[in-house]
Amino acid sequence: MIHLQNLSKTYTLNGKHKVVADDITATFPSGVSVALLGRNGAGKSSLLRMISGAMLPSSGKILSTGTISWPVGFAGSFSGELTGEQNCRFVARIYGVNTDELLYFVEDFAELGDHFRLPIRTYSSGMRSRLAFGLSMAVPFDTYLVDEVSAVGDAAFRAKSNRVFNQRMSTSGAIVVAHSMPLLRQICHMGAVLERGKLTFFDNVEDAIQMHMANMQLAQQTG
Repeated sequence: MIHLQNLSKTYTLNGKHKVVADDITATFPSGVSVALLGRNGAGKSSLLRMISGAMLPSSGKILSTGTISWPVGFAGSFSGELTGEQNCRFVARIYGVNTDELLYFVEDFAELGDHFRLPIRTYSSGMRSRLAFGLSMAVPFDTYLVDEVSAVGDAAFRAKSNRVFNQRMSTSGAIVVAHSMPLLRQICHMGAVLERGKLTFFDNVEDAIQMHMANMQLAQQTG
């Protein structure tokens, strides 16, 4: 369970204020996949970052009864001077998981060959993405945060990525940001719409999608 209690976040840029969370109180249930919808710039990624602990709110609290992932597939925290293996060892120690099991899973999944033991600064963007996704799936979490992740590589690798991700979703919950409505319908049960700093929860993901599409249409008519 993840509970947002009077959560607020305001950015100030060039003297102008932008509110992305306005006194939000809501609960993401355990073991449920929730689609997080909203127009571009609504603050969806900021909300995920606050839930993950990477960003502090302006006020309010985030309470959790389980473990929460970093945004799945995020490669920005890798040390470029360390090898893929060394980065994975570091994460294993932080999260207290079996290092050998994690290394075996990531090396097998990412299919990097000898590059797994070379500095990450030598990796292509696709190699970094495969390593990041594999590492995200190697650590068991109660709730996974998914922010616009798309599988990279050939068709066989994408199929493997989807298969592993679906396995994780069968035993864990998730908060998913994506522009693909078919994907959200496939993997999410509930939905939440972020609009003008307010979060509206729906027990049925289809109701959330309908509200989001109505907001998008209204924005086009008035914009």
